[in-house]
Amino acid sequence: MKQKKSLILLAISILLILLLANPDILPLPAATKQSLKELEKSYMLIQRSGKITLAHILTVLLAALAVYVCYTIIRLILEYIGRHSAHSRTVTTMITGLLKYVAWIFAVIWGLTILGVQTGTVLAGIGILGLILGFGSQSLIEDIITGFFIIFEGQYGIGDIIILDDFRGTVRSIGVRTTVIEDAGGNLKIVNNSDIRNLQNRSRNVSKAACVVSVSYGTDIPYLEAVMKEGLPKMLKEHSDLYLSEPKYLGIEEMADSGVILKVIAEVKEEDIFKAKRQLNRDIFLLFREKGIEIPFPQVDVHQKD
Repeated sequence: MKQKKSLILLAISILLILLLANPDILPLPAATKQSLKELEKSYMLIQRSGKITLAHILTVLLAALAVYVCYTIIRLILEYIGRHSAHSRTVTTMITGLLKYVAWIFAVIWGLTILGVQTGTVLAGIGILGLILGFGSQSLIEDIITGFFIIFEGQYGIGDIIILDDFRGTVRSIGVRTTVIEDAGGNLKIVNNSDIRNLQNRSRNVSKAACVVSVSYGTDIPYLEAVMKEGLPKMLKEHSDLYLSEPKYLGIEEMADSGVILKVIAEVKEEDIFKAKRQLNRDIFLLFREKGIEIPFPQVDVHQKD
């Protein structure tokens, strides 16, 4: 939908450029048409004339549309390239974000030049102002530099599931300054790139869903292990879309007060970790109930005094 909207705006912009580049077909006064032609012949760069005419305004509009068309075409190309892999999508998203700022700056400078402003003097003034404000924008510079390091070092990319502090979510975008993370509930967390430290990237390796279950001390362990050996392959067959491999019985995890604690794990995708854990718990519970293996639960003995 977003790409379709961009194509429509691109088509409208190109149409306006064609109209402005051919002033004879526009309902304008002859003097304005002639002035517009002269401005276009000089590549839309003129010296200060002392006043701003309709031709100047139309020429600024033409320049802005030209910048927008170039930006949109490059962005669509980058989006097409980004479809090939998660890493390429991450890199192209960063480049697109940077390109947007460059396009705005270029359009403003070009527009001022068309209106006769001495942009060299303006840029020099901006440079001095930037030097003055530079000490107060160190965090901004740090965000930008950190963002490039994140991408080119491959710490994480768009679509990766990461844990940052106590927030677990999927990376939705990586901008020039910030990273947007969305959790399972649809909540968004926007973090400055320079503030991203000590994160866990959960999408790089296969994740493991674990089921920790207790059985009574009277359980025949060899029989239980035989049940596991027979039942675990069936779980993979029934839920091959969830488990990446056959669930594994790891053995006795602990001998607790009320029972013997066992552990079973299954390799899954990180995005399925919670769903797989619930399914594994269900499968183990049904298997034990079917085979008559007791899962103990706390009981209270009440002694009544005569």
